[in-house]
Amino acid sequence: MQSALTVPLSRVTINPVPTSRPDAPASISEHAADNLTFIRQAMERSSTFTAVPGVGGCVMGGIALVAALVGSWQPSGDRWLLTWLAAAAVAAGVGIAAMARKAQAAGATLAGATARRFAAALAAPFVAGAAITYALWTAGNFTVMTPAWLLLYGAGLLTGGIFSVPAVRAIGACFMGLGLLAILTPPGWGHLWLALGFGSLQIGFGVYIARNHGG
Repeated sequence: MQSALTVPLSRVTINPVPTSRPDAPASISEHAADNLTFIRQAMERSSTFTAVPGVGGCVMGGIALVAALVGSWQPSGDRWLLTWLAAAAVAAGVGIAAMARKAQAAGATLAGATARRFAAALAAPFVAGAAITYALWTAGNFTVMTPAWLLLYGAGLLTGGIFSVPAVRAIGACFMGLGLLAILTPPGWGHLWLALGFGSLQIGFGVYIARNHGG
C-alpha cells in the first residue's frame, strides 16, 4: 500500500542553483578601483617634489646679485625696498616657469598632491615675510628686513623640503644661518648677506640641483 507521504519523482521540481551572481562583475570592478585609488594615494604620500628648478635657481640667483648691486646705489630705503620687491617678483616668475617646465619634462604636474603640500609648506613663512616687511616699512625700519627675509625664506625651504629632496632642507638651513649672522653684524652689511644668500647660495644650490636632480 502506497504511503500518503510518498511523492512521485515526476512531480518533484528541482530549482537549479545559480552558478554566478549578476552583480559579481560590478563588485570586482569597484573593488579594483578602490585598490587602485589606495595605491595611488600611498604613492603620492611617499613621493617627493622633484620639480625644484636647478637652472632656474641659477637665474634667480643672478637676479638677486643684480638687485644687491643696484640696491646698494639707492639713495633711500624706499627705493632700496622697491628694487628688491621688483627683483623678487621677476625671480618668482622665473622659478614658477622653471618648475612647470621641469615637471612637464618629467611627465608630472604642479597640481599633484606632493606639489600642493610643498607649496603649502612654503606659503606660511612667505606670507609671514610679506606681512613683516609691510610692518617694518610702515615703521621706517629697513635694516631688520635683511635678517627677516633670510630667516623666513630659509624656514620656508626647511618646511617645504620635507616633501622634496634633502638638498632643499640643506639650503634652508644655510639661509637661516646667514639670517642669524645678519643679526649679529652691523646693519651696513645687509647688502653683503643678501648677495651671499639670495645670490651666491642660490646659484650654488641651482648648480647642485641641475647636476644631481636634473633641470
